[in-house]
Amino acid sequence: MPSDPVSPAWRDGPDLPDWLVPLRDGVSQIGAEDLSGFVPPEDPVPREGAVLVLFGDGPEGPDLLLTERAHTMRSQPGQVSFPGGSLDADESAVEGALREAEEETGLSRDHVQVFSVLPRIWLPPRNFAVTPVLGYWHETSAVEVTNPKEVHAVFREPLEHLLDPTNRLSIRHPLGWEGPGWMIGPDKDVLLWGFTAGIIDSLFDFVGWTRPWDETAVRTLPDRLVEWNRVAKFLGIDVPEGEEFDPVAAGLVPPPDETKSDGEREHRPGR
Repeated sequence: MPSDPVSPAWRDGPDLPDWLVPLRDGVSQIGAEDLSGFVPPEDPVPREGAVLVLFGDGPEGPDLLLTERAHTMRSQPGQVSFPGGSLDADESAVEGALREAEEETGLSRDHVQVFSVLPRIWLPPRNFAVTPVLGYWHETSAVEVTNPKEVHAVFREPLEHLLDPTNRLSIRHPLGWEGPGWMIGPDKDVLLWGFTAGIIDSLFDFVGWTRPWDETAVRTLPDRLVEWNRVAKFLGIDVPEGEEFDPVAAGLVPPPDETKSDGEREHRPGR
């Protein structure tokens, strides 16, 4: 993968705001193991991608740019993510992250100062190596959904909301593992979880921004967000093309609790 010739920009660009300096200085020492338990393998060679972790001074104070993927997409429908995607041939992580962010939200890449490039992180079910690129908006530009086939909504989520302990929760996957989560958006009705939530949580922890919160607050991941065919593939389970994997029949999760009323009964995962 091409290197990212951005170090001079970190030194020669305009000064970052005081509130962002601790993050810039802190992540200079961060390692892949501080961000995730998954490091890209050498074999099989993973696909390469990048995401833009863009901080700005928004109308409600410091914020973070996030997108909600279109609900009709085959991969990760409705999932909240940083702008980003796969790299084009001979494209660096910085170039790819800025290009994807511009394509997805309409922001002007000329207004973004990149101040750090984090280690690559591996997403095992997709054999996808993702490089988080950290940037700051020195001059904000309007953002909106520019491609409804890929993006459902664009958010500038205030950092104060993400740091407020009352807004934290854990998300439990039907297979049992738990990860960080938030409810975001103007009505706080959009779930932020998975890879993106993990990066945010790791960054906050690493630089000492995380505030004590109720770690017993747990919510089960909604069925519509569970990609069981991806999970099956990662577990080495063959699923015939065109069919939906049934985790109950495979014994991965217990059947719905038939003792619950219709209003309480959990839907079968993946349905």
